Amino acid sequence: MKPRPILLKRVYEAPARQDGVRVLVDRLWPRGLTPQKASADLWLRELAPSAGLRRWYGHDPRRWEEFRRRYRAELEHAPHALRTLRELRRRGRVTLLFAARSREQNNAVVLRDFLDQKSQGGMR
Repeated sequence: MKPRPILLKRVYEAPARQDGVRVLVDRLWPRGLTPQKASADLWLRELAPSAGLRRWYGHDPRRWEEFRRRYRAELEHAPHALRTLRELRRRGRVTLLFAARSREQNNAVVLRDFLDQKSQGGMR
């Protein structure tokens, strides 16, 4: 069975019924947001980029490709959290929540692409 698509959404956007399970994938809690307003069902901070990688990247678009490479390498060492996310995906729709301003260059994009690539390659 083909895995369901993973949705991406800024955590500052209002939750919607079609979001399914809302999973925050940032290491730090989003500024100015209460847990109630975030409406995150789960916070998998262990799937966020390391503090060092996050600081190095600094959301600099010139570092995007290298950030993607380094972050994917970090994800290879988070099997338990990845398993949790894959199991949620098997059960229903999953929306990854992120706080970054950029919708195209953030850790949730890399994580979704990583999971999609691994699911096509038979990741267990």
